[in-house]
Formats: sequence, C-alpha cells, structure tokens
Amino acid sequence: MKKRSLLYLLMLAAGAGILAAGNYSLVKKFPVNGTPKWDYLTVDEANRHLYLSHEAEVAVFDVDSGASSGAIANTPGVHRIAIAPESGRGFTSNGQASTVTIFDLKSLAVISQVPVGRKPEAIIYDPATRRIFAMNGGSDSTTAIDSASGSVAGTVNLGGGPEYGAADGTGNVYVNLEDQSEVVRLDSRNLVVKDHWPLAPCARPSSMAMGRATHRLFIGCRSRVMAVVDAETGKVITSLPVGDHVDATWFDPNTNLIFNSTGEGTVDVSHEDAPNQYSAVQRIATRAGAKTMALDFKDSSIIRSRSRLWAI
Repeated sequence: MKKRSLLYLLMLAAGAGILAAGNYSLVKKFPVNGTPKWDYLTVDEANRHLYLSHEAEVAVFDVDSGASSGAIANTPGVHRIAIAPESGRGFTSNGQASTVTIFDLKSLAVISQVPVGRKPEAIIYDPATRRIFAMNGGSDSTTAIDSASGSVAGTVNLGGGPEYGAADGTGNVYVNLEDQSEVVRLDSRNLVVKDHWPLAPCARPSSMAMGRATHRLFIGCRSRVMAVVDAETGKVITSLPVGDHVDATWFDPNTNLIFNSTGEGTVDVSHEDAPNQYSAVQRIATRAGAKTMALDFKDSSIIRSRSRLWAI
C-alpha cells in the first residue's frame, strides 16, 4: 500500500516578525495511507475536522492530532468539500457522478445525494443566501443548493468552464472561468450573471481567495502570477509572481497574508500592505506535487503564531 505524507505547516513567528523574517516552516508530517490520488482539503474549524478528497471517498482527520476520524463514502470523483456551519452540513462535489453529497458535520453520516450539472469540481458556501454553489466544469454552469433543505434553487450558465470561486457575504459570488481567462460576478440571490471581467496578464485562472474588508480578489493563475482584482470594478490592481501550476489560494484576514500553493512544491506567501499595495514575504518549500492546501483560522485571531496551514 502506498503512502503519501500530509504536510503540516505552522507559523513559528508572532506579530509583525513574520512579515520581516518569513518564518513559516515545516514542523510535522502525518502519514496518510492509501493510493496517491489525493485532491483538495477543507478544514471544519468548529468540529476540528480536516476533509481530504480521495478518489471515491473523503478521508476525515482530526485537525490537531492528525488521527483518522472516519470517511464519507460513495463520492465518485470527489474534488472539493464545502462547509455550511449554520445548517451543520457539509457538501462534496462528485465529478464522476455529477452529484453533490450532503453529510452531517458531526456524525459524518450521509444525508442525501443531489444531482447537479456535469463534472462538478469546485464547491463553495455563500453565507448571504446560505446556498452552496457547485461549479459544473463539464457544463459551464453553477448549481445553487439550499444548504438547509438540500433542494436545488437553480442553475446558471456561466459562459465558460468554472474552476473556483469565492463569496463576499453580501450577495456576490465570483467564479474563475479558466478557459476564458475571466472572472464572473454572479448575483447569488437572483441567480444571474452580472459581469464578465478579463484578467490579463493572468491566464488560466485556477484558484481564488477574497479579502472581504478591502473587496479584493486574489486569483492564482497558471501563467505563474497571482492577480489582485478589485471585486467592485473588476480592475486588475497588480500581479505577483507565483510558482508553476498554482492550485490553491488562501487569505488570512488576521494577518493580511495571502498563500498560493503550487505543483512545483512551494507555497508563495504575500502580504496586503494596503488595498492597492502588496509585497512578497516568503517562498516555502514543501514537496513536489503538493499543490493544494487549507488554512486553519482557529487560533490566528488570538495567537497569530498558531495559525495552521495544511498542504498536500
């Protein structure tokens, strides 16, 4: 049986020191048994679960110890996991089955399977509407699901292949169209597309995070840049270099740090100095092929040196 390590990265410096010294470093590895086809990670902070998609199931671990907490089965081609804390439910995007699995966050028991568009990959939660948005890469659309009832609210044609997205919490959902090198702004209440914005010099946008306070989108692009976009106007503010095959982007509002993990085995760390000013902080070496990650915010608002970053 093959093994692959789950890399546990811990911020070692506190306060402003991390910005000057770039003191993220690898502190622990947790071995994970199984075939090497692992995909995306999601942290459930309240229940201390780490969800890791693995072919036809989701492996679940204790965030703090790395011990196995169980699994969510029958999720063929699972890509990503989204959390709806108000309803106590989780959602998986099952690319091979073209379904979304709904499960209980505490017991991990499966509640239902919801048919969506073809080959859903990304899946995100919108707190403004309490809807889940599954990005259907095979049908250039997104399907909105009510997180409490599990019913489909509607499906929206996006005009291109959706890769990842983010919600601003006020009724806007933003979606990367990788094949169009665009970002779409979607009205999450009325389920209509409001804007298509070009992203040059960003090409093939893959990942996305959002700074809600400053209305900035951070978009990881396969053209080896991270584009910073004004979420109100669609203007590309600036771009910063990142490694090859970026696949996940996270923003920590407690430190204003932005993380981009890449397939070449790096995590590029940048800092939002001001809404229109950004600087490089550190390039963390992880492991070749370790292209995805998740950020654990549990302690960062109290002890910033305990913010946790997982990458695989």
